[in-house]
Amino acid sequence: MEGKLMALAIETYKITLYVSLPMLLVGLAVGLFVSIFQATTQINEMTLTFVPKILAVIAVLIFLSPWMMNQILDFTKKVFDLIPSFPF
Repeated sequence: MEGKLMALAIETYKITLYVSLPMLLVGLAVGLFVSIFQATTQINEMTLTFVPKILAVIAVLIFLSPWMMNQILDFTKKVFDLIPSFPF
């Protein structure tokens, strides 16, 4: 019983990381690029750091949302299939 629950918890963390990683990496890359751009041009505009990151993350979310939805739906189906095997 505990082994199944721990395996399910570990798989939940893995799927969460797997689905959120593309958006986090794009936000990190855009933030790094913007900070290097600001350092070289000495522009200290506060909105310049947030707007490109938000737009890039939204673009990745729109582009990858079908894939993300399929991953989450597959995991949800797997969890629903496991429900009868857990004694309550």
